[in-house]
Amino acid sequence: VGVPAIVVFLNKIDQVDDEELLELVELEIRETLDRYNFPGSEIPIISGSALLAVEALSKDSQIQKGKDPWVDKIYQLMETVDNAIPLPQRDIEKQFLMAVENVVSITGRGTVATGRVERGQIKVGDT
Repeated sequence: VGVPAIVVFLNKIDQVDDEELLELVELEIRETLDRYNFPGSEIPIISGSALLAVEALSKDSQIQKGKDPWVDKIYQLMETVDNAIPLPQRDIEKQFLMAVENVVSITGRGTVATGRVERGQIKVGDT
């Protein structure tokens, strides 16, 4: 598939009371990663509850790190992604090329193309 690095988020751990079951699930995840040629023993696995994090953020959108354990898990996930996933090397010296993946019409804006930048760079006002 061409995915060079991966981080796993084990969701809904608030639904499981048995710590041994969580360890078993993590072991199975690592075995599955090994089966697909990822280094299962080295891949970071972060456990949490996305729903409880969203609920906490819905009550207080300015919640800071250390104030809610479920939001902290999301902070931990993002820090792990930042550290474990290398930034892709982009060839910015060549002419801009974007692979268009979708085109949508937005009322008041017109037609908008979305996609992935393959090379080059673009600035506001470029055509």
